[in-house]
Amino acid sequence: MNCQPTYLNQNMMEVENRLSERFDGLVDELPDELNERRVKNGVILEESEEEAEAMEGGVEGEEMLKSDGLHHNSGRIIKKAKRPIKATSFSEPSAPGVAPTQGLVNLNRASKNLRRPRNSLGRGLPKKGGAGGKGTWGKLGDEMELPWVDPNDPNYDSDGEEAAEVGKKTIKLNTLVPEMSEEDVRKAVEPLMLEYFENGECEEVLFSLEEMLLNIGSRRWMVPALAIELSMDHKPSHREMTSQLISELYQKVISQRDIGKAYDFLLRQLSDLILDTPDAPTIIGNFMARNIADDCIPPKFLQSYKGHVTEVEAVKALCRADTLLSMKHGLVRLDNVWGVGGGIRPVKYLVKKIVLLLKEYLCSCDIQEATRCLKDLEVPHFHHELVYEAVVMVIESMHEKTDEAMCKLLQALFRSFVITIEQMRAGFQRVYDQMVDISIDVPQAYSVLERWVLRCRQAGIINDDILKKMPSRGRKRFVSEGDGGLIKDSSYW
Repeated sequence: MNCQPTYLNQNMMEVENRLSERFDGLVDELPDELNERRVKNGVILEESEEEAEAMEGGVEGEEMLKSDGLHHNSGRIIKKAKRPIKATSFSEPSAPGVAPTQGLVNLNRASKNLRRPRNSLGRGLPKKGGAGGKGTWGKLGDEMELPWVDPNDPNYDSDGEEAAEVGKKTIKLNTLVPEMSEEDVRKAVEPLMLEYFENGECEEVLFSLEEMLLNIGSRRWMVPALAIELSMDHKPSHREMTSQLISELYQKVISQRDIGKAYDFLLRQLSDLILDTPDAPTIIGNFMARNIADDCIPPKFLQSYKGHVTEVEAVKALCRADTLLSMKHGLVRLDNVWGVGGGIRPVKYLVKKIVLLLKEYLCSCDIQEATRCLKDLEVPHFHHELVYEAVVMVIESMHEKTDEAMCKLLQALFRSFVITIEQMRAGFQRVYDQMVDISIDVPQAYSVLERWVLRCRQAGIINDDILKKMPSRGRKRFVSEGDGGLIKDSSYW
């Protein structure tokens, strides 16, 4: 048995004490995260190089562990220093929030080349999953997920970054619809209104306007304005249809403000509208009163113009509307402000209107006014009644002035194509059929009729067919007793 000198044992004890004084306190204070990552739930995640070599070496490896590990060959227990982690970088500054560890600054140079992260925040795995190294870019596909994209790159897409920042927030995209100009609105609405005047389908107009409502935008007021402006050039029945259309579109396509803007525009354009429609102020006043009766605009709308309107035509239109609303039962009467349509009016009413028309004409001899009144009745299929009543008035009056006035009226109506040749033929034929009854009241009816028919033929109102059908007196008149029974012919033939 070899005995070592006492001074050697004392030296060895001093070395061990110095080592313990140098490393024991510091090693205990170092973070042990690496070992905690190596063993997780009983599974070894990573092994050190020395342990791997020891496992491959078999028995020799065990002896090496015993000699270099916790058990010394002599059986004396020596605490093995833990492998230091690279909490402090030799070439780069430490990670933010991690203070450099004392005692590891002066470690050997080989620890710099380790592939583990140099701060305590890493997972202990090789850089880039083992695909790192000098001159390498990482694994295949890593270039598709770059941590930073250059905004100056032509392929740069900011939507991806915004989506990442927003997270789960839903991004709503609003449809951008271009707004139509006034000219485009006029081109789109005018054909729609003209078609409505032909078929009278309010629902079709409503559906079409709802489709283009986004494009019309703030110019919705042009819809009632164009409808009223177009109805001025048409019949009163079309104006009634326009009033019904405005009432139907109210609170669906247009509002009170839109209707107010439309009337404000029309009142400003009255000076131009009068050139085409002389009674434009009266028509606009009727429309205002009708819309107030339909609750489309409030009654205070008229009061808002008091003291602010200086044009004579605009004042006339406002006074017309105020007068209609001030009448007794005015709101009820405004339902027929445009009259009743010709097709639904009773025959007696039409006959009364035609007789009144002819009487007023005989008093004034105003052919234009008579023509206008006849057109306002909107009964072109009933114009034969005017011819019949005119012939009966001529027979009953038996005056030259009446014959001449009625001939001029029928001539003007026939040449202006208000009364057709068929209506003219039907009117004269009705008189021919009623001559027996008319002659009872007017004994000279046949002679008066003959004289007036010849006048109409000379004026070009009737043709020879109508003239030949004219009846003569029923009693036969002989020339003389010795003529052999010859009958006196007509004075014309």
